[in-house]
Amino acid sequence: MPALLPPLRRGLVPLVAAVALLTTAGPAAADAFESCGSLITAPLERPRPADEACPSTDPVVCRIRVMPMDQKVEAQRTRMRYHGLLEDMHRTEADMRRAGATEEEIARELVDMRNQAKEITRAGMTREEVRVLEQRNTEKYGNPLGPTADQLYVKYGSWEKVTAASMRTSHAVDRELSLVYRPCPV
Repeated sequence: MPALLPPLRRGLVPLVAAVALLTTAGPAAADAFESCGSLITAPLERPRPADEACPSTDPVVCRIRVMPMDQKVEAQRTRMRYHGLLEDMHRTEADMRRAGATEEEIARELVDMRNQAKEITRAGMTREEVRVLEQRNTEKYGNPLGPTADQLYVKYGSWEKVTAASMRTSHAVDRELSLVYRPCPV
């Protein structure tokens, strides 16, 4: 696995530790993570027939809808790990603000952390799952991991908005995996 990881940055060491904890410690660690209030889970919906029209324009959501239940459960666990990585971003933002970092420094660090969180999370996915995600991002942003800080700055016009965008998640994907995301207090 280390060969799959990008070079570690200051804020990413805790992210790797969180992934290691959640992937090796099993359900008890996931339950402990949930107890902080970040994610609320509900029972997963049964898979939909593959020929049923998908109401979403997001190919990831449509793919999740037809997954066999065992794959949906694993996708939900993977998404929970991803949210754990995003929580570290909230802590990093708070730490950087306390240390006096500029808005641009914070935004660039968080965009980088988010893209690294995607890469870490995808290490546990099948090649086909990763292919679908990377194809969507390449078509949309020209980058398999998603937009760069500079692309987001051009889109939003401020580093504060880039920071906020870097910590947003797809509510449609979360909903399809029966997850409700609520950030933990920092």
